[in-house]
Amino acid sequence: MLIVGNGRVITRDSKNPYLERGAVAIDGDTISAIGDEEELKAANPGYEYVDAHGGVIMPGLINCHTHIYSGLARGLAIEGCNPTNFLENLEQQWWKIDDNLTLDGTRASAYATILDSLRDGVTTIFDHHASFCEIPGSLFAIKDVAKELGMRSCLCYEVSDRRGEEKRDQSIAENAEFAKWAHDAREAGDNMIAAMFGGHATFTLSDETMDKMAEANDGLTGFHIHVCEGMNDVWDSRLNRGGISPVERLLQHNLLGPDTMLGHCIHVTPAEMDIIKDSGTWLVNNPESNMGNAVGCAPVLEFFRRGIPVCMGTDAYTHDMLESLKVFLIIQRHNAAMPNVGWGEAMTMLFENNAKMATKYFGRQLGILAPGTAADVIVMDYPVFTPFSDENIDGHMLFGMMGKNCRTTIVNGQVLYKDREFVAFDEERINAWTLEQSKKLWGDLNHRTY
Repeated sequence: MLIVGNGRVITRDSKNPYLERGAVAIDGDTISAIGDEEELKAANPGYEYVDAHGGVIMPGLINCHTHIYSGLARGLAIEGCNPTNFLENLEQQWWKIDDNLTLDGTRASAYATILDSLRDGVTTIFDHHASFCEIPGSLFAIKDVAKELGMRSCLCYEVSDRRGEEKRDQSIAENAEFAKWAHDAREAGDNMIAAMFGGHATFTLSDETMDKMAEANDGLTGFHIHVCEGMNDVWDSRLNRGGISPVERLLQHNLLGPDTMLGHCIHVTPAEMDIIKDSGTWLVNNPESNMGNAVGCAPVLEFFRRGIPVCMGTDAYTHDMLESLKVFLIIQRHNAAMPNVGWGEAMTMLFENNAKMATKYFGRQLGILAPGTAADVIVMDYPVFTPFSDENIDGHMLFGMMGKNCRTTIVNGQVLYKDREFVAFDEERINAWTLEQSKKLWGDLNHRTY
């Protein structure tokens, strides 16, 4: 039995949203009770205690779109990389990285991404992986790291035609094999690892490839695909794919539906929005990445107006979901030239829709603290100098908290990060090995020794 106490409790449970002074009791991998600390202690003798030190106890954060394969890019400068548009950025930077990413490089990238995510209070990730240097076994390598570090993870591989048929077929096979493994693991009671079926973007996916993806998946899981991030998807579909739109192509090849999540969707048309809505497909917005890639602002306010469910991700631009929350609101207000929009949408994406998507894929209620839900709990250091209550929690989230406020991270009932130190594994050893792998990758990219 674990009791997390001495803090304000934000539950995200409408039946019991806030406790000014409360505690959370955890039995194994499940929250057993929320309530008065002394009462919980009396009812659960022999408990282990986690002190929130007067901070905020809340559900772990969920990132619905990230890229582990970029984990070793921090500080990297690739010789000759000077992109002037989105496609050049892919060709000169990201595709070069994944073209050189070995299985060890993939493992190191997973270590880097997951450690940073746990520090920022993220307890669940949906990853979209690419490592065209070594494809077979790459999702299983990430899975092993995720299990070692305790991160709840939904994984997929980025199918693409950009490196030829052999690599495409390996990518499809990796998705299919991992999706089957994840399905069997879940049937056996494992709710820590899940799978989607990944695709890069429609401009690098032929009609034949889309059909192969649908056939290999065979209804086992949903698809996770970038759509209309840049104009490349739009131009390619209109000029090379019979004049139809990217979303129409996905519909024709049976890749849409209530288990599918489309990333970005910046340049979709109203007609495409109708298809997305009618098919029950989900979207995921990544505001900082969109700004950094200079590809535009997704029409999220219009998505909401049409009743399309939208989640929030980072595209690995950051691992801090609260940072993304802030930037989402800013870009939407800037784009609309209205200072009073986006608040409700921002909170719904991060705290409701991300939880619904994660609950769908992991088979357990995530994103709220309530008896019977998964024990994914974080503690945020947050000294209060203005009134703080259930009436203004979101305002404090938006204008006061950041990932760096995270003090303690508990996933599936396991204390992984406590009082700003990893307690479940040797961070120094992991970082030393990861550094060696990053040096190898950088050397391969720039043909020199680091």
